[in-house]
Amino acid sequence: MKYQRSIRKRLAAGFTLLEMVIVLGIIAVLLGGSIALIGGVGDGAKLQRVSADFNAIGSSLKTYKINAGTYPTTSQGLDALVTKPTSTPVPKRWTQVLKKLPQDPWMQNYTYKFPGTKDPSEFEIFSNGKDGIQGTDDDLSSQDE
Repeated sequence: MKYQRSIRKRLAAGFTLLEMVIVLGIIAVLLGGSIALIGGVGDGAKLQRVSADFNAIGSSLKTYKINAGTYPTTSQGLDALVTKPTSTPVPKRWTQVLKKLPQDPWMQNYTYKFPGTKDPSEFEIFSNGKDGIQGTDDDLSSQDE
């Protein structure tokens, strides 16, 4: 009888320290794996933002072309969308298309080239990517889409 009571008391006593450590270890492993998987989601969002910025800037450049007759030159750059260019060719009809130029998700300015590298009849917008250095593998171009 005494033996059965001691077993019941032991079973009703709750978790042991070892059991608690094992459960906490399992939870830590699951959380660590989840955080590692979620970490890559931010990069995908940044790439989508760059694509959206390329589209928005591209629309602004097309509006500029309708007003001015041609795209800004490479030397005039994207600043021609915000302030009237003073270098030749100075557009006869210029209107401010953007109030402020957007920056890429890594807080760098987008760069512009006309004519583009792959399609000389179109403009090309660049983001230097995560490392911020032009000419590396993580660079993004509007003509790559």
